[in-house]
Amino acid sequence: MGAGVTHELSPSLATLHGRFSRDLPPALFVEPGDVVRMHTLDVTWGLENHRGIGLERPRMHRPAGEERYDGPALLGPIAVRGARPGMVLRIDILEAALGPWGWTYAGGPGALNGAVNRALGIADAPPAMLLWEIDRGRGVATDAQGRRVRVRAFPGTIGVAPGEPGLHSGWHPRRTGGNMDCRELGAGSTLYLPVEAEGALLSAGDGHAAQGDGEAGGTAIECRLEPLTLRLWLEDGPPISGPRVRTADSWVTLGFGPTLEEAAHMALGGAIDLLCSRLGGRGRGPAHHADGQRHGGRARGARGRGARLKPRPRARGHRRGRRRTGPRRRS
Repeated sequence: MGAGVTHELSPSLATLHGRFSRDLPPALFVEPGDVVRMHTLDVTWGLENHRGIGLERPRMHRPAGEERYDGPALLGPIAVRGARPGMVLRIDILEAALGPWGWTYAGGPGALNGAVNRALGIADAPPAMLLWEIDRGRGVATDAQGRRVRVRAFPGTIGVAPGEPGLHSGWHPRRTGGNMDCRELGAGSTLYLPVEAEGALLSAGDGHAAQGDGEAGGTAIECRLEPLTLRLWLEDGPPISGPRVRTADSWVTLGFGPTLEEAAHMALGGAIDLLCSRLGGRGRGPAHHADGQRHGGRARGARGRGARLKPRPRARGHRRGRRRTGPRRRS
């Protein structure tokens, strides 16, 4: 199948929201194989960089009292024509380009990892903020003290609408994606998400210029993505139980839950499903996928884990795979 149409999606009150929902009107309709260039705000709706702790900065105005805008600044939803519950949305991340500035906030007893700070005995320390200038050409971010960090951009939040009705938090991850903070989602990677709502209804935002394996301090280098470029495909085959990521050299399955143990179980279960689907095993059966769909929207306070599989090089030959509407991807 040839290349699809390229669409532009820019921030406005009609294209922005802070929660996932199957009931939100789509900001854009696309066909499988189309490309979307998304120009995002930073996570807290900023139009310009911070000036310091406690100082105001220009932000996108949000109507007071409208719950759909309560959360991180997400762009979408994007409806993919033909997407139905039980299918898989394949998201090829073609580009994640950075804006010119970023910021990092950490410390204190507040909402950003306050419990962790208290456990570490640092909650009484004053919060701190670093302001960054980002040089896209050189691939580095520099703070006000001249310290440099190598950057690799990715969306901290990307997901599709849960199957359950209502508005679902944009601050937490779930089996349909969301605030996963997975640094493997840079340019060149592919994300697979289970579709639970008609059209899939993909949203993304919360750009990160650099991050470790999670946000131990509460934030990454938060930034705009200008643009985040995605190609969207549909795959019609066995359902998947949660997000999967294909990088240049490995597969990653993600898990979330109220405890690290439950998150690890979800990630490892996803790894079992992945191995069985690729190697021809029986798998865990439909009950696990159905259970995940029933509880996928209840992710408040979720913690995340991941399982990584590195395939060995193998000779070219017959491969088992799902039927898809796009070109086959080589392992």
